[in-house]
Order: sequence, then structure tokens, then C-alpha cells
Amino acid sequence: MRVAMFGYQTWGHRTLRALLDSGHEVVLVVTHPASDHAYERIWDDSVADLAAEHGLPVLLRGRPGDGELLAALRDAAPDVIVANNWRTWLPPEIFDLPPHGTLNVHDSLLPAYAGFSPLIWALINGEKEVGVTAHRMNAELDAGDIVLQRAVPVGPHDTAADLFHRTVDLIEPIVRESLDLIASGTAVWTPQDRSQASFFHKRSEEDSRIDWTWPADALERLVRAQCDPYPNAFTYHRGRRLRIVSAALSTARYGGTPGRVFIREGDGVVVVAGADARTGEHPGLLVRRVRTDDGAEHAAGDYFRAMGDYLTPRP
Repeated sequence: MRVAMFGYQTWGHRTLRALLDSGHEVVLVVTHPASDHAYERIWDDSVADLAAEHGLPVLLRGRPGDGELLAALRDAAPDVIVANNWRTWLPPEIFDLPPHGTLNVHDSLLPAYAGFSPLIWALINGEKEVGVTAHRMNAELDAGDIVLQRAVPVGPHDTAADLFHRTVDLIEPIVRESLDLIASGTAVWTPQDRSQASFFHKRSEEDSRIDWTWPADALERLVRAQCDPYPNAFTYHRGRRLRIVSAALSTARYGGTPGRVFIREGDGVVVVAGADARTGEHPGLLVRRVRTDDGAEHAAGDYFRAMGDYLTPRP
């Protein structure tokens, strides 16, 4: 089949790599220009560079739909478009242009976690598994019929980086297998149960800000979700930003006011957490390592020389 591709960052790079190894003919590649957005500087393998290495025609677009792009697509005459991590809406004159439509590859187990940063949101929410879905694009966000879906488990200590590596390795086999099913006419398209759909926005700095009224287990997952190389979960101590690099649940239960730097426990320092922390019925967040704005990393026990301060969402 003749295949056009829309994609960006490492997800798009892996998709193009799969297409190049698939035996199908790649006739056009469309990708975004480089971005300064914090989350778009991570996992930024270049789709444009890979396409250029293989002599493929490349168009850079922030948004699609202009006359030049539409003309290039029509001239390329793809049998199918494959999209992965395309960051803006594709109009129907693009996604319905090829005979087989557009195969979108999304890193969640649709219909849940449509939209942006699904691995981070899923980890924060305590999901037991994550995965990758290949579906036919329609006018709704990540809502089309599914052809293939693969899941991987989420372990109790997994970070977002762990889940990225585990799911990105699914992209190439899913793309190749999906295209083979489409080409052979044996693809079975399963409609999504839209009553189970959930949608998530792009993450920004505000989404990494620690709210100490969250229960400690949710905060511990937030820290793992905002691991390096992502922007770390942060709070303020004595008016200065403090990033939480490593944390766990405390062994004992602690009561009081959320955000109170309370007591040393094991290899860390316990911070009281939870909207109902006053009851003393729940664990606190055992902070193990922190990072200051100058980039210096400290063991929490060294950084917090005295107990009794409060950590706050803002200075």
C-alpha cells in the first residue's frame, strides 16, 4: 500500500520506522516544527530527520488543512494515512481522503484516556495497566473503531518514563500488524463504547503543582508520574520552589494539617497529606529526595534540618 504519515516526536519517529520496515511505500511525511513546550522537548526524536535520511518528501505544519498540504496529499495518492502524536485536529478532507482512511495510533487503552499525556494521567489515577490502541480516525477525538489494542501492566514502583519505554515498544509491531490486516482485507473494526470514554488535556506547569490535600497515595503516584525527564512535581518551602524527586507512603499513620513537615521516618521525612488528615487515619507522604531551583538534589533528611515547617502550593 501507499502510505502517508502524520506524526511527531518519538512516537511519530517509531511509527515512521515501522512504516519503513513494513514493505509498504511511504509517499509523504507530515510533522510539526520543533517546539519549546516543556513536554514536547522530551522524547523528541525527529520525524523530519528520519524522513530526510530516507529521501522521503516532508512537510512541516503546525496545523493541517492548507491548500499546499491538501494538494500534496492528493498528488501522493495514499491508500491509507497513519497518524501518531499529531498534536492538532485533522479535518475530514484529510482523514477521509485515502480509500482506507486514517489509522491513528494512540498511547492509551481507548476509549479511556483520549487526548493528551495519557500515560501520566493513568499513572496518577492508579490504573493497573496502560497500552496502545490503533483505530480508524473519525471526527471525534480518539473515538474511531479499533483494529488493534495491546496492554502492559503498571507496577507499584513504575514511573512515567518506565511506562513510556514499555508502551513505545508496542508501536512498531502494532503499526505493521494493523497495516497487514488492512492490506489483506482481514481487519476487524470494533466500535468503541463511548459511555466509557474519558478525555484529558495537555499537561502544563500547573498540573505538576502539589496539592497537599490530595491523599498521600495519589501524591506518591504524582511524583512517579512527574519523574525525570518530565518536569517534577513541586511545592514551596519557605517561599522557594522545591521539587519532589522521590517519595513513598509512610509506614505509620500521621494526623494534622496537610503540608506539615512532621517527622523523620526511615530514609525520609514525612509530610502530612490528605483533606481528612486531621483524623490521623491515613499515611503521609514520605519524601526521600528533593531538588532546588539551582538543580541541586538533596536527601530529604539533609534538606529538612528541622521539623515543623509547612509546604505550600505557592510562595
